[in-house]
Amino acid sequence: MQSFIEQHPIHTKINVAWGEMDALQHVNNVVYFRYFETARIDFFNQINLLEDLQTTGIGPVISENNARYKRPVTFPDTVLVGVTISDIQADRFMMHYNVFSQQQNALTTVGSSQVVMFNFKTGKKANLSEPLLAALKTYAKD
Repeated sequence: MQSFIEQHPIHTKINVAWGEMDALQHVNNVVYFRYFETARIDFFNQINLLEDLQTTGIGPVISENNARYKRPVTFPDTVLVGVTISDIQADRFMMHYNVFSQQQNALTTVGSSQVVMFNFKTGKKANLSEPLLAALKTYAKD
């Protein structure tokens, strides 16, 4: 687990809830997209992206989500969702999620989201701000 934390300086700890399991007694596949969302919002808060949204009206929208399930997760467990960034372009970037089970001491799920910056005042795409670009580069993986 220590290696996972070192590779993902921004990670979010999430307790698995009993109600997240499905009839097959493992966390339902759709729940992982909520885990990704929780980690994404946590990441955005840590780099002040949502604070900027309040002042500029420019913020992130998701144009694509993806998940690959490697191992089932069951209750009780706690997962860590690590976030990294890649494919930074003028108006978008890719977020990668790695879900690590503390109970299994293993990576269970990987996923990604294409994030596009959007100007909510004009209804059009927007470019990344310089501070956002700098923050994203800090967590970028090649």
